[in-house]
Amino acid sequence: MLAGKVYSAVDGQLLRELAEVREIIHDYNALRPSDSAGKLMILQQLLGNIADDEIIIVQPFYCDYGKQISVGKRFFANFNFTVLDEARVTIGDNCFIGPNVSIYTACHSTDPEERNSRREWARPVNIGHNVWIGGSVTILPGVTIGDNVTIGAGSVVAGDIPPNSVAVGNPCKVIKHLE
Repeated sequence: MLAGKVYSAVDGQLLRELAEVREIIHDYNALRPSDSAGKLMILQQLLGNIADDEIIIVQPFYCDYGKQISVGKRFFANFNFTVLDEARVTIGDNCFIGPNVSIYTACHSTDPEERNSRREWARPVNIGHNVWIGGSVTILPGVTIGDNVTIGAGSVVAGDIPPNSVAVGNPCKVIKHLE
């Protein structure tokens, strides 16, 4: 799965891991919003890497495996942050995620027969440093977003976004380059 090869989405080991993570996510989302220590403890257990303890992920939060997610220093994600991390999701320092943002790494065939076989593959998502992602943005598999980027609310990011730019729309396109 992490190598980007085709795998069975109904593999027993993967289904067990997903079930375990859903229990952890349930516990995280059930914590009182003021329980910063409890939230940090669960995130440290769940996520693959956290650069420091200045991490805020407002509840509810959803992910598939958690361990493929890596976040940099001073990370903030607003409510309903959803990450389908069948491949690695790497997010740099000083990144801010608006509400209702989804990051997808899982890929499915457009051929119905092939899709119904439950075989899929995944592509990593990489987000640089100093990135602001507006509310209700969807980031698709295989995307890289460079450093110092702003993604406008409601965008669907289907391709790479270069550093030092502002990008918006569906599909998301660069509308401004920063100096």
